[in-house]
Amino acid sequence: MQARRVTVVPGGPVLVEGPVDVELPDGTVVHSDRPVVALCTCRRSRRQPWCDTSHRTKVREQDDQP
Repeated sequence: MQARRVTVVPGGPVLVEGPVDVELPDGTVVHSDRPVVALCTCRRSRRQPWCDTSHRTKVREQDDQP
């Protein structure tokens, strides 16, 4: 089996070279054929386990505070 590249984005998702099968905590397996898959690590995504960029909104709100 060929190794997959995994990139950890500080404050963002984990990027995994696809295609991938992801096993969720309940045992369900979800598949993506995309060349690069963004896995949510902030737990704010409404599309778990995929990242929907929800982490960006939270960072912007914190940056706007005086």
